[in-house]
Amino acid sequence: MDVEEYARRGLAEGRNESALKESLADHIVRIKGCSPSYASAFAHAVIEEAKNSGGLKGDFFEFEPAGVCMGEFGVGSRGKGDFFAHRQIARIIGKTSASVGVDEMDDAGVVKAGGQYIVCTVDGMHSRLSDFPFLAGFHVTRATLRDAYVMGAKPVMLFSDIHVADDGDVAKIFDYTAGITTVGEAMDVPLVSGSTLRIGGDMVLGTRLTGCVGAVGVAEHLTARKSTRPGDVLLMTEGAGGGTIATAAIYSGFPEVVEQTINLNFLFACETLMKNPVFSRIHAMTDVTNGGLRGDAFEMAETAGCRIIIDETGIGSLVQPQVKEMLEALQIDYLGVSLDSLLVVAPEDAAAEIIRAVGSAGVTMKQIGHVEAGKSEAVLRRDGRDHDFSPRFRESAYTPVKKVADTEVRDFEEMKNEVVRASEAAIRKKERVLAKLKGTAL
Repeated sequence: MDVEEYARRGLAEGRNESALKESLADHIVRIKGCSPSYASAFAHAVIEEAKNSGGLKGDFFEFEPAGVCMGEFGVGSRGKGDFFAHRQIARIIGKTSASVGVDEMDDAGVVKAGGQYIVCTVDGMHSRLSDFPFLAGFHVTRATLRDAYVMGAKPVMLFSDIHVADDGDVAKIFDYTAGITTVGEAMDVPLVSGSTLRIGGDMVLGTRLTGCVGAVGVAEHLTARKSTRPGDVLLMTEGAGGGTIATAAIYSGFPEVVEQTINLNFLFACETLMKNPVFSRIHAMTDVTNGGLRGDAFEMAETAGCRIIIDETGIGSLVQPQVKEMLEALQIDYLGVSLDSLLVVAPEDAAAEIIRAVGSAGVTMKQIGHVEAGKSEAVLRRDGRDHDFSPRFRESAYTPVKKVADTEVRDFEEMKNEVVRASEAAIRKKERVLAKLKGTAL
């Protein structure tokens, strides 16, 4: 519970301060199990801080609201809303000197320094794994290493950030770190730095855990999405999923499936590929995560300006059997959920050697599509006919709560307009502050 937000809302509604304080104190007692006198004093202090910090004006204290909430726009849900929001973030950042910048919507960013490509990436832990810190740390670390590998980089270090709410057990930090270092030690990539904080400091009650893990790597041959070109074929490895599949299993009554997600097949496949001469022939790589194959094929087509055709034949056989059985039982579209498979884009005459190299790591890979010149789009070829393969508003609903959340959606075009307006306001603020810092006026 965010006690600061509770106080701000109550004050904005014009509630009597004494009644607001009593109500807030009651919530604090319920969550923290503290004495009524402590809760009353705490509630009084929260309300005072909310009053003192409310109504401040100016660039440093205000932002232009979009009137669109994160959840209703699908931010973080790896669908159309999420992709659109990230493109607005890229607009705010603008064009930079990066070799691969955020405007290319790739898995990692790249700069050139000292004659080498330096690759940096960061992934947030799955929010629903808060009560399972080891799984959270394991899967987010594997995810960030994947993002470095698919850019053609050899990871050299990891960094982490962990935030636990005020009432969370300190042991969550340790279990999360154990999950990170399990992957790091297995792949010989050290965890070298990080940060540990409380969510919202004193203002957020409860035990919620959140955090991220980042990786830095070096590369000689980049495999960014923009290098996808007509005539290429798409190759995909088998996948058992990661944080998303583990979450689906835990919250839908299939805990036995979680163990299938505990593997390093993707990372071993990349290591093996990078040591093989055929690696230099690979144009692009990505992991099947962002809204599943639907989302990644769409993003690749948009970034590369090509038409991507995905052949549904055989894709189902690349989903780990136990995972596929669970997804079918829960009526979850496996094409719209993160499978954590490796997707490689390369010339057709290199495909057989790439498949052999990945196979030598004990990982199955098959050709699942090809690239054509034409409109920037992804299509699904089923029974000889092409079907729309655009990402949905959100990724496939993979928990009971997500199935409910998908039932109420505002008009997307209306929300998009408001989101753009808010992002443009942020750009103008950036320009104003930059002008002040540089001693000039716009």
